[in-house]
Amino acid sequence: MSREYPIIAVTGSSGAGTTTVRRSFERMFLREDVHAAVVDGDAFHRYTRDDLHRIFREEPERKDELSHFAVEANLLDRLEGLFSEYGEHGSGTFRHYIHAEDKQKIEAGYRVGTFTEWQSLPCGTDLLFYEGLHGGLVTEEYDIARHVDLLVGVAPTMNLEWIQKIDRDTKLRGYSQEAVIDTILGRMDDYVRYIQPQFSRTHINFQRVPTVDTSNPFEVQDIPTDAESFVVIRFRDPSKVDFPWLLAMIKDSFMTRPHTLVVAGARMSLAMELILAPLVRHLLAQRRFR
Repeated sequence: MSREYPIIAVTGSSGAGTTTVRRSFERMFLREDVHAAVVDGDAFHRYTRDDLHRIFREEPERKDELSHFAVEANLLDRLEGLFSEYGEHGSGTFRHYIHAEDKQKIEAGYRVGTFTEWQSLPCGTDLLFYEGLHGGLVTEEYDIARHVDLLVGVAPTMNLEWIQKIDRDTKLRGYSQEAVIDTILGRMDDYVRYIQPQFSRTHINFQRVPTVDTSNPFEVQDIPTDAESFVVIRFRDPSKVDFPWLLAMIKDSFMTRPHTLVVAGARMSLAMELILAPLVRHLLAQRRFR
C-alpha cells in the first residue's frame, strides 16, 4: 500500500513482548529521524478498572466475556476510525490508559486503571505506530487489518508468554500470581477467537522459543533469558526478503522453511533492526504526497 500516511502495527497478547518490539521501533525512529504518532492499544479499552470491578461484582457471570481481548470490552469502532482517518488525512484522536508503571501520569493526578482525556494526534507526523492487542483484527463488524501497511506479530510459545505475563503483572502491577493465572485462563476463549487469527495476517511474525524447560508456566520461575532462546521469524512474502544477506549479517542464523529464519535470542534486536529498518524506509519513500 502506497499512501501519504502509512500505519505500522505491532500486535500480540498481553505479556507477549510487544513492548520490546516497540522499543526497537522507537530507537529506529530516533536514528532515522522519523516523527511517529505513537498509540497504545490499551487506550481503546471500553472500561476503567473500577468499572470492570463493579460489573463483575454486580454481574459475575460476565467476567469471562469482558476480557481485554474481547470485542465487547474495547472501543474498536474508535480504533478503526483512528486508523481510517490517519490513513486518509494524517489526523485522529487517542488517549492513554494508566498502568502502575506510568509514574509521571500518576504523579500528575491520574489513577491506575483510568484513562486520560481524548486528544488529537500531533500534527505533521510521518507515520502512525500502534502497539496493542487488535492491530490485525478482522471480524464481521470490523476490519482493522486492512488499514495497516506493516503488521508485525509477536507471539512467544504459549508457556513462555504466560511466564512473561505472570512475571510482569506480579512485579510491576501488584497482582498476585493466583489472580494473573485466573485472568489467563478466563481469557483463553477470547485469545483463540480474537488474538491468534491475527498472526495469519501479519507481514512478519517474531516468535521467541525457549531452550530451557517451561513445562509448567504456573510455577514461580525466572523468565528464560535471550541467551536461553531462539527467535523464529516468519515472513508472509519471502520473495521480498534478501535471505542470503540476512544469513550473512546475523551470525549462526539459519532457515527452516522458505519463509522462516531462525536467529539466536541474543541477536533478536539486531535481526529486528536489519529486517524492519528497510521496511520503514520503504514506506516513507513510497509516501504519496498530494
